[in-house]
Amino acid sequence: MSIRIPPASWAFRGFVLCFVFLSSFPGTILTQEVTLDSIRIFTTHDWFSIKPTVYFQCKGENKTVFPDVKNTNVSYSFKGEESWQPLTKLEGTKCKRCGIYEQDPLTHDTFDEWELCPSDFTAEGTYTHGREKEFNATFLCHGCSQVGPGSNKESGTEKEEERRGMRPAIVVLIVVLVLGVAAAGLVVGYKYWRKKKRQQEQARFLKLFEDGDEMEDELELQNTL
Repeated sequence: MSIRIPPASWAFRGFVLCFVFLSSFPGTILTQEVTLDSIRIFTTHDWFSIKPTVYFQCKGENKTVFPDVKNTNVSYSFKGEESWQPLTKLEGTKCKRCGIYEQDPLTHDTFDEWELCPSDFTAEGTYTHGREKEFNATFLCHGCSQVGPGSNKESGTEKEEERRGMRPAIVVLIVVLVLGVAAAGLVVGYKYWRKKKRQQEQARFLKLFEDGDEMEDELELQNTL
């Protein structure tokens, strides 16, 4: 006796296949949020007595303005629940080019730019970065330490090569999933067609059998007369 596999199980199998495939590539599933714990600025770069706008930004992402950070030599602490948090998100072991900047109506200056990596964070999820006579900041990222402290920072070229290597794999995955869904659809359609054809043949056979009975009844009636 053959066991029929419900069509829904094919979709579940495709989901499991996709999850396992993506899990085999580090950095494609695990995403960690980075928040600002505290910051102190030691100087400002404005020429006039205008309080600048201090903000954080990673390359290619939107600015995150620190609305409370206005005065020098003042330690500002945050809970990570502010409306402007998180600052950014780190995926797997990938680093990002980020920085803390200052902007006023006339100038745009840089406190510092650096590579922000998951491996920078301690087991407690903290990372302190600063620049002499400029600023000192502590960031939080719970889960970043799981990457491991021995991870090397990737250069822009290495990241680009990794992204290029991922593209064919993603294309192959999509093709495999499409072919799998198409094959499952063909199998289900073929089984449905065979079932309908069998039902039609049975109905035709029964109809022929009933017509044969009616003809026999008519012949018997004629012989009786």
